[in-house]
Amino acid sequence: MSDFSSPDPQTVLRLFEQMTARDSWLSSLRPPGAAFSRVRIYSLGVVVRLMILQRLLARFTLSCAVQHLVGLQANLGEARKRISTAAGAYCRARQKLPTLVAIQVFEKMSERLRGWVPRNPVLKETAVYVLDGTTLQVPHSPELAKAYPPPRNQHGVSHWPLIRMLVLQDVQTGLALRPHWGPMTESEQALALQAIPYLPAAAVLIGDRNFGVFGIAWAAQQRGHAVLIRLTQDRAEHLAGGPIECPLDRRICWQPTRHDRCGGPYPDGVALEGRLVCLPASQPDHAQPLYFFTTLDLPSAQIRGLYDLRWNVETDLRSIKRTVHLQELSARTVAMLEKELFLALAAYNLVRAVICLAAEKAHVPPRRISFTNVYTLVETFSDNLQADDPQTVSATWQYVISLAAQYKLPNRSKPRSFPRTVWPRPKTYPAKHSP
Repeated sequence: MSDFSSPDPQTVLRLFEQMTARDSWLSSLRPPGAAFSRVRIYSLGVVVRLMILQRLLARFTLSCAVQHLVGLQANLGEARKRISTAAGAYCRARQKLPTLVAIQVFEKMSERLRGWVPRNPVLKETAVYVLDGTTLQVPHSPELAKAYPPPRNQHGVSHWPLIRMLVLQDVQTGLALRPHWGPMTESEQALALQAIPYLPAAAVLIGDRNFGVFGIAWAAQQRGHAVLIRLTQDRAEHLAGGPIECPLDRRICWQPTRHDRCGGPYPDGVALEGRLVCLPASQPDHAQPLYFFTTLDLPSAQIRGLYDLRWNVETDLRSIKRTVHLQELSARTVAMLEKELFLALAAYNLVRAVICLAAEKAHVPPRRISFTNVYTLVETFSDNLQADDPQTVSATWQYVISLAAQYKLPNRSKPRSFPRTVWPRPKTYPAKHSP
């Protein structure tokens, strides 16, 4: 961890100040037409900032976002037109916001922050990203139920539509790239093929056994990315031509079988050069060894250390779903769902940037800083972070960063272990069942 290097704090703070300024770069994304052409309370910049702010509030309703705006205007001490606390105008402004603008805001912020993230301590000067997917429950509406059909089981059709979402995240800082999602009938492998083109140049891609297929490795290699993907035992033994004795490190030529349909069809004679690596299990109580296919030229010990970083994405997805409230979306249309998802990920990346700055101040890697505590700090000082005075905004950010540096996670001698059981949540009302 001695090679840890953080971004310049003033550079990142400048992005925050530009976001909160009235004449910020958000105004340059204003779409043509009359929706945001004239001066109004809910201008394009205000709408985007409020939608991001909603994901940073404990109570993330539209009314809470409007109340924050009203309180901010009251603290300015200027004679301004009184703003109604009703959320109707803000709701209509959200609906007028083009989806393309939300995508541009996310990508522009991610591009700037990605250029300032610390270097990975395992592979210097190389970006390392991990693939993982999750499911999200969305509100029931005719449009969403049609686009994302609810799942069906032996008891019938569920009420709530579900979407399958895939995110590429930096293994050290947790910064997320552009998300991809679809109905539950679309596989995570298909979503991964959509996400790979958005990787930075010459990146390393890590995937678990769900992504250990020829199509993922081939798509990454075609775009100049190295891969480290875990394989199932059956697939590894097929590539090895028989049973495998652990440990193993052998060069192989991976050719797709007739069952490898993901990413196909492939040209005749297509093959992928790489290594088949078999290592003992990380935990003593896990009997099955780990099987990998990789195009990296690294020793086996570094292969294990690199793959161990994949576990970080599990807590990142929990932070995205629970802390940034993606488990409770309010959208009723497909277009609003897309805008909420992109701007929620933008809010998540902002918190991750603060963590990078706090880690630099505390002289620790970003993963040693608690995401939930930093998220709470940003929520607590959200009013001052939206002030019109640049000095107030800058001073508040510096104070938030100094407080965030104190939220270091403990160094544990061994990882915590919990039984894989779930306590049911109590319900006030009985569940409704279809006749």
